[in-house]
Amino acid sequence: MSEPPPISPRLHNPDLAPATTRDWNGYSVFALWMSVLHNVGAYTFAIGFFFRGLSMWLVLAAMAVALAVVYVLMNLSGAIGQRTGVPYPVVARISFGVFGANLPALVRGVLAVFWYGVQTYLGSVAVSALALRLAPGLASWNRTHVLGLSALGWCSFMLLWALQLLVVRHGMEAVRRYQNWAGPAVYAVMFVLLGWVLVRTGGAPGVEVSAERVHGGSAVLAFASIVALIVSFFGTFLLNISDFTRSSPSPRSMRRANLWGLPVNFLVFAVTVAVVTTGSAKLFGTAITDPIQLVQRLDNTPVLIFATIVFTAATVGVNVAANVVSPAFDFSNIAPRYITFERGGLIAAVGSVLVCPWALYSSPVVVDYFIGGLGALLGPLFGVIATDYYLVRRGAVVVADLYIEGEGRYWYRRGVNPRAMASAAIGAVAAIPVALIPAWHQAAPFSWALGAVLAAGAYVVANRANAGVEREAVYA
Repeated sequence: MSEPPPISPRLHNPDLAPATTRDWNGYSVFALWMSVLHNVGAYTFAIGFFFRGLSMWLVLAAMAVALAVVYVLMNLSGAIGQRTGVPYPVVARISFGVFGANLPALVRGVLAVFWYGVQTYLGSVAVSALALRLAPGLASWNRTHVLGLSALGWCSFMLLWALQLLVVRHGMEAVRRYQNWAGPAVYAVMFVLLGWVLVRTGGAPGVEVSAERVHGGSAVLAFASIVALIVSFFGTFLLNISDFTRSSPSPRSMRRANLWGLPVNFLVFAVTVAVVTTGSAKLFGTAITDPIQLVQRLDNTPVLIFATIVFTAATVGVNVAANVVSPAFDFSNIAPRYITFERGGLIAAVGSVLVCPWALYSSPVVVDYFIGGLGALLGPLFGVIATDYYLVRRGAVVVADLYIEGEGRYWYRRGVNPRAMASAAIGAVAAIPVALIPAWHQAAPFSWALGAVLAAGAYVVANRANAGVEREAVYA
């Protein structure tokens, strides 16, 4: 009996190997979704839907439809990691080839680095505001600027930067422990704000944030746009959810956590946000959509400090989950022999400073054209990976072959699957113009779905001539 091919050091290290522990239980995955949703960015994202001219019930219905779609897709994507035990860049090897997977890994990793910097900057703004509230003399620190950021801004930014790196350098277990409390803690602040609004307004202020209404075709477009935007919002996690579910103990545990963490949690959070925002409009004459600005209106300093710390902690939580874990694995996948998970996280952290995110955030053109363009690539990548796993291979994966080169099921042509590359390119060619051309602005929310569907269809067609793909049971 011949010996199996040796594992290639160009494709393997302990961080990229199949998971040996299954400690991301239902609560850990549920807490992950709470961290993803319970932060300043998600707060403003959710409240924006109530300003699109639809009634509160239609907005909630659109959210429910979108979250049902996300729930199904997230279970499908997460199941790949749960069954194989491998992280996202290794999952991508199944369809793109053991070396071709570097492309989808880099797209996700580079996008994460930019958002890592932007989210860190947004969190640092809250820290700076609190510092000025407690020590007004620090205002003099805002007079000195280096590379477009004040001295106080640099101190706040680097403080959050260091805290995030401290979590990541201790590995996925530290990430899990941090997520277990960071996301749920925001509900404490949200309920404080909710209670404060209810008391100050003398009762429930309602959830009808916008007095404007759209009808007919405009209403249908607004409804569909909400659905598409929410699905796109989760587009990054639809790719790399395997980074977390690879350690889930069972499919049932993962599905239950996704149910409570996505549709149920998102809807409860959205309604709470709407009530608080409506109350702020009644109290101050204008709707305040930034929770940091709202808590600064509180006349209770201890509550202000607590709220700012919790929202900052939540920003760290979503950044670690969405924008550090993924590039840490993605960069490790490029050179496993030299780049561990910790070193990959360090590369992402350094990159997040070098891109000067405060300048990016102040330039909508850069955000729309660079980050928007990269984001439009996520749909095609998901379309190819999901189609390959479920329709072409029917869930049959030989995990050991994901770590060998020169032969095996995922070697294709010199480690690259040209059918996957071509199919993803077809989806991208259609999605990127829709996302970026101003004349197609109303169609931009649908770029992710358009890219995913076209890439998936192209991949199915391309594989009809390869109908004899081997279907073997998964083994780890």
